[in-house]
Amino acid sequence: MLMDISSEMIHALLPLFLVTSLGASVFIVGIIEGIAEATALIVKVFSGTLSDMLGRRKGLALLGYGLGAFSKPFFAMAESALPVTVARFADRIGKGVRGAPRDALLADMTHDSIRGAAFGLRQSLDTIGGFIGPLLAVLLMILWANDFRAVFWVAVVPAFLSVALLFFGLREERRRVAPLRVHPFRMQALRRLGTTYWWIVGIGAVFTLARFSEAFLVLKAEAIGIPLALVPLVLVGMNVVYAVFAYPFGSLSDRMHRPTLLAIGLAVLVLADLVLAIAEDWSGLLLGVGLWGVHMAMTQGLFAAMVARAAPEAMRGTAYGFFNLACGVAMFLASAVAGLLWSLAGPAVTFYAGAGFCVLTLAGLVVSGALRGRF
Repeated sequence: MLMDISSEMIHALLPLFLVTSLGASVFIVGIIEGIAEATALIVKVFSGTLSDMLGRRKGLALLGYGLGAFSKPFFAMAESALPVTVARFADRIGKGVRGAPRDALLADMTHDSIRGAAFGLRQSLDTIGGFIGPLLAVLLMILWANDFRAVFWVAVVPAFLSVALLFFGLREERRRVAPLRVHPFRMQALRRLGTTYWWIVGIGAVFTLARFSEAFLVLKAEAIGIPLALVPLVLVGMNVVYAVFAYPFGSLSDRMHRPTLLAIGLAVLVLADLVLAIAEDWSGLLLGVGLWGVHMAMTQGLFAAMVARAAPEAMRGTAYGFFNLACGVAMFLASAVAGLLWSLAGPAVTFYAGAGFCVLTLAGLVVSGALRGRF
């Protein structure tokens, strides 16, 4: 939650900072976002695998949170798009280093019967930070007359508090299984992950193509004439919805067929994209953003729980790593394509394309047999 407060204070304003203060194009914003998010997800392969081989996860999580905290001051000092790209890259390396070990640690600590609820609670707390951060950004932008850099400096504080809390507050329990001794990148080890797991990876990658960076929600708000100081309220609204529904939907996933819930979440995202494509004022924007938050609540913890169930316990870090590698490549492509479509054809075509990828993901669920109980 603390790291999300810090990150979202910056991310809620960063697209506007790049475009209005540093003179970057929307296509450049898409490339930066794609590189940043893809970096985070790809690095998870190696950190997750390393946590399996070491048999310990807290140290890697601490390293990742530390990298994220130390990258924050560089946003405030940037004078061009290049330093922002480097800082965003470092920040996302930190996210990548901590992500898979943290998810695997949570999976190690919980039984499958409550794992959906556990990941839902984690997503809910993350998302509380996700709406407190933009809300603080809005208040400080109003108070300080749109001073981006001053807001970025304030964001440094909760980032370092998160590192301190992890270091002093979490004691890692000894794992029930031995550390992984087979090299996880060998075919023999990868086969142990199983067919069901690889179907989940494929479906998750196509799903990520449909859910490009939330920077485009911010840019949509600016495109319909929302004042700069109020634009971060878009992410506040989305994250409030996300936080409210993440735990209930996570708990629901423990009691119903998870791929069916995923399909419903995809249908909600199709509706969100269609609403955002035609939105021309606050009412349409908030409806689309609210639906986006509902779909996030329904699906994000769900994938984590599905991976935990499908993968062997000794390879959970590796499993989360490869899942996020596939999603990382897809995120880069999605954000780059979204930025290009936005520049060439406008916001509506960008969101229509997202809806189209949702339909492809639903088709993948049908072909995989997931909706007929294969998972």
